Amino acid sequence: MVLRLRFLALLAFLSFTLTLALPLPAQQARWEALNAQVTELYQRGRYAEAVPVAQEALRVAEGTFGPEHPFVATALNNLALLYHEQGQYEAEPLYQRSLAIREKALGPDHPDVAQSLNNLAELYRDQGKYAQAEPLYQRSLAIVEKALGPEHPYVATSLNNLAELYHDQGQYAQAEPLYQRSLAILEKALGPEHPDVAQSLNNLAELYRDQGKYAQAEPLYHRALSIQEKALGPEHPDVATTLENYAALLRKINREAEAEKLEGRAQAIRAKHTSKNPPN
Repeated sequence: MVLRLRFLALLAFLSFTLTLALPLPAQQARWEALNAQVTELYQRGRYAEAVPVAQEALRVAEGTFGPEHPFVATALNNLALLYHEQGQYEAEPLYQRSLAIREKALGPDHPDVAQSLNNLAELYRDQGKYAQAEPLYQRSLAIVEKALGPEHPYVATSLNNLAELYHDQGQYAQAEPLYQRSLAILEKALGPEHPDVAQSLNNLAELYRDQGKYAQAEPLYHRALSIQEKALGPEHPDVATTLENYAALLRKINREAEAEKLEGRAQAIRAKHTSKNPPN
């Protein structure tokens, strides 16, 4: 399983929109606090817990800024992302509305538009709608490269996600250079111990495993796991995903006892998060 590199609408990503007319400082501060809380919960993998906070952030944004404001688009994007992470595909109309607001308010070539395009494409990819996803990924990549430069982390996100699309379709030769470029950008921009670097390592390892290149895949899994445990903690959902992926590799090379140990750890992490975030 590949790990997600998605655009969460962080406050920092909205620096382009802050010149727009704003309401009273207290109202804006309330929205910012809610958005920051959503961001924190999302990054900790506490998606179900984040949903009511994101719903409140959307309510506050619509009531404070009006239904067509870019901050409403941010709130819509983040709520959709939380639904999406939990496999709830009612995220689609939220992503679509976020995209429409941003295109109208900010213009078709704004980085926030790229964010919405990317996340909607991710949803379509998860649904197997590859033909609908590909042009959205490509447009998102073109926007961020032009607006932010070819070495920006958001470019790495777009490259990774387009690579995942090709990977899913067995187009390995097209996917590999995109994964590699994404990894290089992230290591340079964020440092070698950043969680996004771990995600990129995992995804490249998955590509190698799927091609039977086990010797190339294993050190990438090992490094990804080490980064995640240090940066995210040993019980984060991304750690469970990497453990499962590494275990699948170990089974391919007949290292069954090691695989079982990793799978047991992953199951314990999943069970803990399920008890905290029961299905709706």
